[in-house]
Amino acid sequence: MTLPLEGVLVADFSRVLAGPLAAATLADLGAEVIKVERPGVGDDTRHWGPPWTDNSSSYFECANRSKRSVELDLSDPSDLAVAQELASRCDVLIENFRAGTLARHGLDYESASARNRGVVYASITGFGATRGADLAGYDFLVQAVGGLMSITGPPGEPTKAGVALVDVLTSKDAVVGILAALRAREVIGRGQHVEVNLLSSLLGSLANQASSYLATGEVPEAMGNRHPSIAPYETLRAGDGHVAVCCGNDAQFGRLAAAIGRPELAEDPRFAANADRVAHRDELVAALEDALGADDVARWVQRLRAAGLPVGPVGTLADGLELATRLGLQPTVDVGPQSPPQVRSPLTFSETPVTDYAAPPRLGEHNAVVREKFQPQPSQESQT
Repeated sequence: MTLPLEGVLVADFSRVLAGPLAAATLADLGAEVIKVERPGVGDDTRHWGPPWTDNSSSYFECANRSKRSVELDLSDPSDLAVAQELASRCDVLIENFRAGTLARHGLDYESASARNRGVVYASITGFGATRGADLAGYDFLVQAVGGLMSITGPPGEPTKAGVALVDVLTSKDAVVGILAALRAREVIGRGQHVEVNLLSSLLGSLANQASSYLATGEVPEAMGNRHPSIAPYETLRAGDGHVAVCCGNDAQFGRLAAAIGRPELAEDPRFAANADRVAHRDELVAALEDALGADDVARWVQRLRAAGLPVGPVGTLADGLELATRLGLQPTVDVGPQSPPQVRSPLTFSETPVTDYAAPPRLGEHNAVVREKFQPQPSQESQT
């Protein structure tokens, strides 16, 4: 069965997470992805452990399935020739080197596009390619300087997200840009340079928080699990734990009040409308938790869901995977007998489903086949 990107060749010159994850997404969709790695060392994340796998590390494996690995030393003329041939024939090239590094090897956008008019060349940086070009970009750093930590976690305690969220968001932005450029190539007849950076992807993802600041000039602050504009939209303490409660409108709050045996709360002028509930959040939470404390989380979740309310227990990652399995979402896939399962692509297609996943490659696993396939061809002049 044809996959959406079948026939698309991707040269993955990136490492760590944002770039490799973007390339892995393209591989899921059917593209042939060649991962270029440093001889004897490979991608940095091969060494980020524990935990370890039979291949390298579980961190590496999360972003590099269904690729071919070739070791190329760009300072070696013969290896560089293979890399340049790959760049000359690929549809997409993804890189996240420091500014100027690939230019020294004739692998920058200008050089690649001169040899390959159709190449979609995706560059991923931390802080852009101009004044921020010399700044090293890591997810944790961008979470700090970009403002995400300041609105995450308990008040007064800057807190990072529990995963490299900025890298993941940037990878998705890169994929969107690449797919758009591939579509544009059909219209304009040539590829183009797609640029994304961690800081811009973070700022673009701050949504209502960024919009609120731009509208009012007031800098948002961390509120723990509370929502700045909706109440109750947070975790509330029950008899043996916490319940996540989301009331997005007044009708839902009315059903919540009735379900916990406190219907009068919906008529209280402090709580009747959302803006009132936000203004009197502390009194609201105290009243709700007083009622919820009479029973345990499981029974409250059952009762409140029966009332049509969006609620749930606070679970672990294992609980999340179990829930997805129970709901028939098939959250994991096997990628080979010697590799641990991986999280399935979240994309579902009615006509071109993603069905085959291959294990992340061992370092240099495909050296021979890639070198043979992308061996530079003698020019006409050298043959005469």
